[in-house]
Amino acid sequence: MKKTKYITSGGLAFSEKEDMDKLQRYSNEGWHVKGFKLMGYTLEKGHRSDYIYSIDYRSLAEGDEDEYMDVFASAGWTHIASSADIHLFRAQAGTEPIYTDRDTTVEKYRNSAVSVGKAAVPLVLLTVLAWIGAVMSTGMFNVLTIAAVILTACAVPTAWTALTAYQNKWKAEGKKKTANLAMALPFLILLLGIAAFVWNSDSTGGAIRMLTAMLIGAIAFPAVVWAVMTLSQSIRVKQH
Repeated sequence: MKKTKYITSGGLAFSEKEDMDKLQRYSNEGWHVKGFKLMGYTLEKGHRSDYIYSIDYRSLAEGDEDEYMDVFASAGWTHIASSADIHLFRAQAGTEPIYTDRDTTVEKYRNSAVSVGKAAVPLVLLTVLAWIGAVMSTGMFNVLTIAAVILTACAVPTAWTALTAYQNKWKAEGKKKTANLAMALPFLILLLGIAAFVWNSDSTGGAIRMLTAMLIGAIAFPAVVWAVMTLSQSIRVKQH
């Protein structure tokens, strides 16, 4: 019998609570999270236990880690794994949540947004510059176009994750209108991309058409995947 297995994550910025609920269900079945893995978690087989899980986002300076972990340990939370500024904790069901008030919850999601934003902003700016160079240069498949395509494949999901992280922060702050606008922004970009693609259908702007096609795919595909995963999650919860 296998002692370990891998399960996917819905993306902590998009479905943190759903991920934590899923890990709790697996613990009830005797599968406990061992650590992070690419786009998911590694679980190991053990005794069934009603563990609850929680995520914290924090950049730790050198020498601060032990004190940070001790604070959570004193509250009943055991550190399981860390990946960059993301830290996963586990506790017995009934343990008081890590965050119990609005101020600390806002701080948590502010840390998450700042961390992802630091990666997203320079990547998006570099991608924009690459596409400007590709549009201004001649030939559809020049070096700048290839670089722009690669950068876009990285920049779009990173930017969407950063936008969602800020949306979570705004929700925690009670800024519902701003959070709703952030939620609608990717779909507005999708509509503009479709319009731009149709408008340039007869033009010779190969780089522009490629860019709009990539934006459409980069937003539409994750949206479909997210919808399928959400539906699958709902079905699994009902079955339990």
